[in-house]
Amino acid sequence: MILIDGPRIAPKSGQAKHLVILFHGYGSNGADLAGLAQHWAPHFPDVAWASPDAPEPVPGAPGGYQWFPISRLDPAAMEQGVRSAHATAEQFVSSELKRWEVAPENLILIGFSQGTMMALHTALRREVAPAGVIGYSGALPGPERLKSEITAKPPILLIHGDSDDVLPVGMTFMAAQGLAEAGHGAQFHISRGIPHSIGPDGLELGQHFIEAALSGRLRG
Repeated sequence: MILIDGPRIAPKSGQAKHLVILFHGYGSNGADLAGLAQHWAPHFPDVAWASPDAPEPVPGAPGGYQWFPISRLDPAAMEQGVRSAHATAEQFVSSELKRWEVAPENLILIGFSQGTMMALHTALRREVAPAGVIGYSGALPGPERLKSEITAKPPILLIHGDSDDVLPVGMTFMAAQGLAEAGHGAQFHISRGIPHSIGPDGLELGQHFIEAALSGRLRG
């Protein structure tokens, strides 16, 4: 396990009632998704935000990090990768909950691309289900084993651009199917004309989901 760190945004109210952790994608860094947090933060004065750098530098990409190395969309490699990085991600989540004195049910995990893989893998194996998970342009590694491993069933929103040529939009459909076969489910939204990025509709839907999740409206 590697200890990780990254940018944080303190709650404007001065007291964190909720915590949102953002996991960035391959070759990016925590500062990148911290920009996403800054976009939403004014709407959520009681939320603390944290956006760690992934544990491994990407060779030949200064300032870029990866949760695990990957050169092609190999399901076995993706599953092995999230499993190898899980302890690092979980340790960061646990330490941030303690740092901000936030209860685990008031946690939201958000990921982009490889970060979505980490967010889903981590959230579904926590002892206490988070308030929600948002996965942008990602995938669900190891769906075949999820049914026997799932310990938490948080509300999930998956958003994917239909013009994504890095992780095809079919990955989100497969993730939704894998969740269903494990006895869980997810909302999903396809952004028209959006490549491997987050569109305006994705930002807006993410904000609405956070509002609903933190209010408890999404819990069964």
